[in-house]
Amino acid sequence: MTRKTPLYDWHVELGGKVVDFAGYKLPVQFDGIIEEHKAVRNGVGIFDVSHMGEFEFKGPQALEAVQKLIANNAARLKVNQILYTPMCYPDGGVVDDFLVYRLGEARFLFVVNAANQDKDWEWVQENTGEFDVQITNQSLATGQLALQGPRAQELLQKVYDHNLEEIKFFWGNSEGRIAGQECLVSRTGYTGEDGFEIYAPNDGIVTIFEAIWEAGKEFDLQPCGLGARDTLRFEAGLPLYGHELGPKINPLEARLKIFVDLEKDDFIGRDALLEVAEKGVERRIAGIEMKDKGIPRQGYPVEVNGEEVGFVTSGTYSPTLEKNMGIVMVKKEFAKAGSKLDIRIRKRLLGAEVVKIPFYKRR
Repeated sequence: MTRKTPLYDWHVELGGKVVDFAGYKLPVQFDGIIEEHKAVRNGVGIFDVSHMGEFEFKGPQALEAVQKLIANNAARLKVNQILYTPMCYPDGGVVDDFLVYRLGEARFLFVVNAANQDKDWEWVQENTGEFDVQITNQSLATGQLALQGPRAQELLQKVYDHNLEEIKFFWGNSEGRIAGQECLVSRTGYTGEDGFEIYAPNDGIVTIFEAIWEAGKEFDLQPCGLGARDTLRFEAGLPLYGHELGPKINPLEARLKIFVDLEKDDFIGRDALLEVAEKGVERRIAGIEMKDKGIPRQGYPVEVNGEEVGFVTSGTYSPTLEKNMGIVMVKKEFAKAGSKLDIRIRKRLLGAEVVKIPFYKRR
């Protein structure tokens, strides 16, 4: 059965082109992917991300349970601080990648990818039985909005009762209200822009959306769908599970070493990742700019002098750079900036050059 988010009726009213995604009916676009993309880069856009999963950890050993599951180090977090982390299998492959919020000394929140939430929930339950911790799956009861773009703070401040200047990047606040509704607001997002993510119970998220939508009229607030969410994260070099990460791609190959703490006590996958770190990776993620006309799509082979050296993980037209770009997984000797590669698109070989990731950084 395909689920609907609490904002489904709004998607229909605003003319969203609704598709099935990760078990939900969600808008892929409203006014067009490029228009929505540019609105977020230059102004402000709003996304319904209520399909994401939320797991809460509470209890005397909440930190210990979290630490066993994730590759990053949650012990470093102060209350209301957030980190990004991979969660790995014993062989170093990735179960999922997500944000961890420290909401109290012994209270944490995982915000996991929608398509992985059932698998993640099973994994969390299977691997935390030894700890004195209560873990609840709040995914179906929680709504989430992302307000993203250079004018996001200015707009949100119109309806939020706390000073947003006090919420720094990768911090949150669960004490404020929007339109009388209690909510968790964090300075996070998946677009490469400044912005906020807002969590509230399902009934509250509708009231919050309506307040932001009304206040947003003077800001030309743009409703945005899954299409622009993907092009925005792509330009910012942010990985997408199932593309740049997965059971067969470890975090070190994906250039996420900064989010893996091999110094901390044991976590699932540590031994395998330690071995990879000591030997060095044999392949890694790299960005490419197409020199010949064509868009590299996931799965297309990458070749050098007729030899297959890797594959495309993501590729699209970049609305900001106005170029066809891609992300590839290739043998490490071909991952250096300036390397010349060929992408096999059906029966044609099209030239590309390795460039630095991210493709776009906000001003």
